[in-house]
Amino acid sequence: MNKVLIINASIRNERSYSRKLTQLFIENWKIKHPDDHFTFRETGLETIQSIDEKWIAGAFTKTEDRNEENREALQFSNELIRELKENDIYVIGTPMYNWSIPSGLKAYIDQVMRINETWKFRSGKPDGDYVGLLENKKLFILSSRGDTGYGENEKNEHMNFQTTYLQFIFGIMGVKDITMISLDNEEFGGEIFEQSKQEIFQILTEVE
Repeated sequence: MNKVLIINASIRNERSYSRKLTQLFIENWKIKHPDDHFTFRETGLETIQSIDEKWIAGAFTKTEDRNEENREALQFSNELIRELKENDIYVIGTPMYNWSIPSGLKAYIDQVMRINETWKFRSGKPDGDYVGLLENKKLFILSSRGDTGYGENEKNEHMNFQTTYLQFIFGIMGVKDITMISLDNEEFGGEIFEQSKQEIFQILTEVE
Protein backbone atom coordinates (compact mmCIF):
# COMPACT_ATOMS: atom_id res chain seq x y z
CA MET A 1 0.00 0.00 0.00
CA ASN A 2 1.22 3.46 -0.94
CA LYS A 3 0.33 6.73 0.71
CA VAL A 4 -0.63 9.47 -1.74
CA LEU A 5 -0.52 13.19 -0.93
CA ILE A 6 -2.78 15.38 -3.09
CA ILE A 7 -1.85 19.08 -3.17
CA ASN A 8 -4.34 21.42 -4.88
CA ALA A 9 -3.22 24.97 -5.62
CA SER A 10 -5.95 26.68 -7.65
CA ILE A 11 -7.84 29.59 -6.11
CA ARG A 12 -10.84 28.46 -8.14
CA ASN A 13 -13.00 25.57 -7.01
CA GLU A 14 -15.53 23.98 -9.37
CA ARG A 15 -14.27 26.01 -12.34
CA SER A 16 -10.68 24.86 -11.84
CA TYR A 17 -9.26 22.54 -14.47
CA SER A 18 -6.22 21.65 -12.38
CA ARG A 19 -8.66 20.32 -9.76
CA LYS A 20 -10.41 18.32 -12.47
CA LEU A 21 -7.05 16.78 -13.30
CA THR A 22 -6.35 15.75 -9.71
CA GLN A 23 -9.87 14.38 -9.33
CA LEU A 24 -9.53 12.30 -12.48
CA PHE A 25 -6.13 11.11 -11.27
CA ILE A 26 -7.65 10.01 -7.95
CA GLU A 27 -10.56 8.19 -9.58
CA ASN A 28 -8.31 6.21 -11.90
CA TRP A 29 -5.62 5.59 -9.29
CA LYS A 30 -8.18 4.11 -6.89
CA ILE A 31 -9.27 1.62 -9.56
CA LYS A 32 -5.70 0.39 -10.04
CA HIS A 33 -4.56 0.77 -6.43
CA PRO A 34 -7.66 0.27 -4.24
CA ASP A 35 -5.65 -0.16 -1.04
CA ASP A 36 -3.73 3.11 -1.31
CA HIS A 37 -4.40 5.86 1.22
CA PHE A 38 -4.98 9.52 0.28
CA THR A 39 -4.11 12.66 2.22
CA PHE A 40 -5.18 16.12 1.00
CA ARG A 41 -3.39 19.43 1.42
CA GLU A 42 -5.09 22.62 0.22
CA THR A 43 -2.95 25.61 -0.78
CA GLY A 44 -5.43 27.50 -2.94
CA LEU A 45 -8.75 27.68 -1.11
CA GLU A 46 -7.11 27.82 2.31
CA THR A 47 -4.42 30.25 3.44
CA ILE A 48 -0.90 28.91 3.74
CA GLN A 49 1.02 30.89 6.32
CA SER A 50 3.98 32.75 4.83
CA ILE A 51 7.37 32.38 6.43
CA ASP A 52 8.63 35.36 8.42
CA GLU A 53 11.62 36.46 10.46
CA LYS A 54 10.67 34.22 13.40
CA TRP A 55 10.42 31.24 11.04
CA ILE A 56 13.86 31.94 9.61
CA ALA A 57 15.34 32.29 13.10
CA GLY A 58 13.87 28.95 14.10
CA ALA A 59 14.81 27.11 10.91
CA PHE A 60 18.44 28.16 11.13
CA THR A 61 18.80 27.36 14.81
CA LYS A 62 19.94 23.85 15.70
CA THR A 63 17.12 21.67 16.97
CA GLU A 64 18.65 21.27 20.40
CA ASP A 65 19.14 25.04 20.75
CA ARG A 66 15.63 26.16 19.80
CA ASN A 67 13.58 28.03 22.35
CA GLU A 68 9.79 28.08 22.65
CA GLU A 69 9.43 30.91 20.13
CA ASN A 70 11.53 28.99 17.59
CA ARG A 71 9.50 25.83 18.04
CA GLU A 72 6.20 27.67 17.76
CA ALA A 73 7.28 29.42 14.56
CA LEU A 74 8.08 26.05 12.93
CA GLN A 75 5.00 24.17 14.09
CA PHE A 76 3.08 24.44 10.80
CA SER A 77 6.20 23.77 8.76
CA ASN A 78 6.83 20.61 10.79
CA GLU A 79 3.30 19.42 10.03
CA LEU A 80 3.77 19.91 6.28
CA ILE A 81 7.19 18.26 6.26
CA ARG A 82 5.83 15.32 8.25
CA GLU A 83 3.21 14.85 5.49
CA LEU A 84 5.91 14.78 2.84
CA LYS A 85 7.98 12.24 4.75
CA GLU A 86 5.02 10.00 5.55
CA ASN A 87 3.65 9.85 2.00
CA ASP A 88 5.17 7.95 -0.90
CA ILE A 89 3.56 9.70 -3.87
CA TYR A 90 2.88 13.40 -4.34
CA VAL A 91 0.31 14.80 -6.78
CA ILE A 92 0.36 18.56 -7.34
CA GLY A 93 -2.55 20.09 -9.23
CA THR A 94 -1.70 23.65 -10.19
CA PRO A 95 -2.73 26.28 -12.72
CA MET A 96 -0.21 28.58 -14.35
CA TYR A 97 -0.58 32.11 -12.98
CA ASN A 98 1.51 34.72 -14.78
CA TRP A 99 3.76 31.96 -16.15
CA SER A 100 4.47 30.67 -12.64
CA ILE A 101 2.64 29.04 -9.73
CA PRO A 102 -0.06 30.43 -7.40
CA SER A 103 1.15 32.33 -4.35
CA GLY A 104 -0.33 29.74 -1.98
CA LEU A 105 1.75 26.97 -3.52
CA LYS A 106 4.85 29.17 -3.32
CA ALA A 107 4.13 29.78 0.37
CA TYR A 108 3.81 26.00 0.83
CA ILE A 109 7.19 25.43 -0.83
CA ASP A 110 8.78 28.07 1.40
CA GLN A 111 7.44 26.19 4.43
CA VAL A 112 8.80 22.79 3.39
CA MET A 113 12.12 23.82 1.79
CA ARG A 114 14.03 23.53 5.06
CA ILE A 115 17.69 22.85 5.57
CA ASN A 116 18.44 19.56 7.34
CA GLU A 117 14.77 18.54 7.01
CA THR A 118 14.12 18.19 3.27
CA TRP A 119 17.61 19.06 1.99
CA LYS A 120 21.13 19.74 3.24
CA PHE A 121 24.58 20.79 2.06
CA ARG A 122 26.72 17.71 1.48
CA SER A 123 29.64 19.12 3.48
CA GLY A 124 27.45 20.58 6.21
CA LYS A 125 28.46 24.06 5.11
CA PRO A 126 27.27 26.17 2.16
CA ASP A 127 29.01 24.53 -0.80
CA GLY A 128 26.47 24.53 -3.63
CA ASP A 129 26.24 20.74 -3.40
CA TYR A 130 22.66 20.04 -2.36
CA VAL A 131 21.52 16.66 -1.04
CA GLY A 132 17.80 15.90 -1.05
CA LEU A 133 16.41 14.18 2.03
CA LEU A 134 13.07 13.04 0.56
CA GLU A 135 14.07 9.62 -0.69
CA ASN A 136 12.14 7.08 -2.78
CA LYS A 137 9.31 9.48 -3.55
CA LYS A 138 7.36 9.94 -6.79
CA LEU A 139 5.81 13.20 -7.96
CA PHE A 140 3.06 13.87 -10.48
CA ILE A 141 2.72 17.50 -11.58
CA LEU A 142 -0.73 18.08 -13.10
CA SER A 143 -0.83 21.56 -14.57
CA SER A 144 -3.38 23.64 -16.44
CA ARG A 145 -2.30 26.54 -18.65
CA GLY A 146 -4.03 29.10 -20.82
CA ASP A 147 -1.62 28.96 -23.74
CA THR A 148 0.50 26.20 -25.24
CA GLY A 149 4.08 25.50 -26.27
CA TYR A 150 5.64 25.48 -22.80
CA GLY A 151 7.36 22.13 -23.15
CA GLU A 152 11.00 21.38 -23.81
CA ASN A 153 12.21 22.91 -27.09
CA GLU A 154 8.81 24.51 -27.71
CA LYS A 155 8.20 28.16 -28.52
CA ASN A 156 7.20 29.26 -24.99
CA GLU A 157 9.66 27.11 -23.05
CA HIS A 158 11.51 30.22 -21.85
CA MET A 159 8.28 31.51 -20.25
CA ASN A 160 7.54 28.39 -18.23
CA PHE A 161 8.33 29.09 -14.58
CA GLN A 162 5.61 26.70 -13.45
CA THR A 163 6.46 23.04 -14.09
CA THR A 164 10.18 23.74 -14.54
CA TYR A 165 10.32 25.41 -11.13
CA LEU A 166 8.40 22.60 -9.42
CA GLN A 167 10.61 19.99 -11.04
CA PHE A 168 13.74 21.83 -9.93
CA ILE A 169 12.67 22.56 -6.35
CA PHE A 170 11.41 19.03 -5.63
CA GLY A 171 14.55 17.68 -7.28
CA ILE A 172 16.62 19.66 -4.80
CA MET A 173 14.61 18.00 -2.02
CA GLY A 174 15.46 14.58 -3.44
CA VAL A 175 12.45 13.76 -5.62
CA LYS A 176 13.80 12.56 -8.97
CA ASP A 177 10.92 10.40 -10.25
CA ILE A 178 8.72 13.15 -11.69
CA THR A 179 5.92 12.91 -14.25
CA MET A 180 4.50 16.10 -15.73
CA ILE A 181 1.07 16.17 -17.38
CA SER A 182 -0.15 19.53 -18.67
CA LEU A 183 -3.55 20.60 -19.97
CA ASP A 184 -2.97 23.53 -22.32
CA ASN A 185 -5.09 25.89 -24.42
CA GLU A 186 -7.69 26.76 -21.76
CA GLU A 187 -7.55 30.42 -22.80
CA PHE A 188 -8.62 29.58 -26.36
CA GLY A 189 -11.55 27.34 -25.48
CA GLY A 190 -13.62 25.81 -28.26
CA GLU A 191 -12.48 22.87 -30.34
CA ILE A 192 -8.76 23.30 -29.65
CA PHE A 193 -9.29 23.12 -25.89
CA GLU A 194 -11.70 20.19 -26.18
CA GLN A 195 -9.04 18.31 -28.12
CA SER A 196 -6.46 19.09 -25.44
CA LYS A 197 -8.83 17.84 -22.73
CA GLN A 198 -9.50 14.58 -24.53
CA GLU A 199 -5.79 13.91 -24.98
CA ILE A 200 -4.82 14.73 -21.40
CA PHE A 201 -7.79 12.98 -19.82
CA GLN A 202 -6.83 9.85 -21.76
CA ILE A 203 -3.24 10.10 -20.55
CA LEU A 204 -4.47 10.32 -16.95
CA THR A 205 -6.45 7.08 -17.31
CA GLU A 206 -3.23 5.32 -18.30
CA VAL A 207 -1.08 6.57 -15.41
CA GLU A 208 0.39 3.78 -13.28
